[in-house]
Amino acid sequence: MKWTAELLQAFERDIADEFNAARIKAPIHLSGGNEEALIEIFKDISPHDWVLGTWRSHYHALLRGIPPARVKAEIMEGRSISLCFPEHRFFSSAIVGGHLPIALGVAWSIKRAGHPEKVWAFLGDMASMTGMFHECREYARGHDLPIRFVIENNRKSVCTPTAEAWGNKGGADPAMTFRYELPWPHSGAGKRVEF
Repeated sequence: MKWTAELLQAFERDIADEFNAARIKAPIHLSGGNEEALIEIFKDISPHDWVLGTWRSHYHALLRGIPPARVKAEIMEGRSISLCFPEHRFFSSAIVGGHLPIALGVAWSIKRAGHPEKVWAFLGDMASMTGMFHECREYARGHDLPIRFVIENNRKSVCTPTAEAWGNKGGADPAMTFRYELPWPHSGAGKRVEF
């Protein structure tokens, strides 16, 4: 399927409607405002590459080529923030930075095997400020691992501006970052839902 910004947005609106109707009995994290940037990035990701994402990974899964019905089924089962499709070389984690050491390990195994694929590790700008990210990035650089870190920068650490939360005026590493405005709240779809 050839994804456009409009199709991705329609997918998220459908998930928001399902959540607001209390048909998803678990947290969700919706994407938005980053469609065009992700579409461009995924043009460089080969079918043999590995994609590891954060808890906000609906778009990543769709752009990876995982069938939308399958992604939606997992979300409906309460796995919005931990989508994993090993047969598509796709993993995510609900733990901030939890996927980064896994991405590093996959990159090491690729290098040792001499395979041509890469690892693409997506993370938010808050996670880019953590020790886990800095250690993984430096280790990957030091060992010349086939991994690309992509920082999705909505300038928020959960609900607080990242620069304010971390006292850092510069924010995330600009060489690995694209900026966007998230139209959804940090969690949920804007309506309080009782499970």
